[in-house]
Amino acid sequence: MTTPVVVTGLGIAAPNGLGTKDFWAATLRGESGIGPVTRFVPDQYPARLAGEVPGFVAEDHLPGRLLPQTDRMTRLALVATDWALEDAKVRPQELNAYDMGVVTASSSGGFEFGQNELQKLWSKGGQYVSAYQSFAWFYAVNTGQISIRNGMKGPSGVVVSDQAGGLDALAQARRQIRKGTRLIVSGAIDASICPWGWVAQLAGERLSQEDDPERAYLPFDPHAAGHVPGEGGAILIMEDLATARARGARIYGEIAGYGATFDPKPGSGRGPGLRQAIQTALDDAGTAPGDIDVVFADAAAVPDLDRVEAEAVNEVFGARAVPVTAPKTMTGRLYSGAAPLDVAAALLAIQDGVIPPTTHVELAPRYDLDLVTGAPRTASVRSALVIARGYGGFNSAVVVRAAG
Repeated sequence: MTTPVVVTGLGIAAPNGLGTKDFWAATLRGESGIGPVTRFVPDQYPARLAGEVPGFVAEDHLPGRLLPQTDRMTRLALVATDWALEDAKVRPQELNAYDMGVVTASSSGGFEFGQNELQKLWSKGGQYVSAYQSFAWFYAVNTGQISIRNGMKGPSGVVVSDQAGGLDALAQARRQIRKGTRLIVSGAIDASICPWGWVAQLAGERLSQEDDPERAYLPFDPHAAGHVPGEGGAILIMEDLATARARGARIYGEIAGYGATFDPKPGSGRGPGLRQAIQTALDDAGTAPGDIDVVFADAAAVPDLDRVEAEAVNEVFGARAVPVTAPKTMTGRLYSGAAPLDVAAALLAIQDGVIPPTTHVELAPRYDLDLVTGAPRTASVRSALVIARGYGGFNSAVVVRAAG
């Protein structure tokens, strides 16, 4: 029998709420964190909106010695980890260092750091770190900084598969716990709202160029024309069920199933792999489609990608057979941080018996989805499916459910 792996702590930094309580309250109220970019002047770019984490002052949470070594993404991740450990009532100094590990995801690591290094190069006497060095370092720096700050010497790693990476990291954390590690810090925080990061995101040709925050990010809508990027995400504390119960931990729910696929090469004649990823996650959880109470959609807001996702959901569950939601319409797509935030929202939905809404979207009938729009929907939520796709063909799905 496989070891059930559960979530006992949440640390959230999102554009519509800093901290779990504020994020969840804002999400249920339908409050958006999307607005004009403020971290640089975006006037010269075709896309000018983003989901920015409000009110975060790193100096209020972290020692000054850490600030020169880190960028905004890492600072947010360190503070979210502190909140998650506090929420789980875990004091790392009281545990064996080798019983704790860190597995996170990253998709935009290094952009802000690289931007800063370029600015140093332009200034007199500045020292320059190459773009390659900055990316290589920052793909690992979140995990490394979290490990060092908390004395965690167990299994660690960083998963890089764009937005799907947030789920892939949780799956890797589950594997390490099943191999015997007591506790894993997992999830992701992403942030690349800087000129260099902005240009890289524009190159993907999926950013919305709409300037009205309420009309810019409309997945499954007839007017869908790309997504709004954002920063933030969620850090989760994961443990095996027996350990969590033995110490009297509050348990949000179980990471019950996982599936991942990669889309075939364009022109191969083979279909997308998303449906198989969903089915694999259900099979891994030992869950029938009828047992899923809500689907948290990837919600690309690109018509062809929305069609693929709607078709996959309908093939597995049936047309309009399961509620679907995309609360990321209030935050923007947070890249590797998006899916862990959806997992956190799913766990909170299980806890409170409510499905958060998809805001500002008028569903296009051709998608045949039961999309939860406008207001939250009261429901008995025991199991949820979270879907994430990454640029280039990554597909991942995770089933979360109430701990038995």
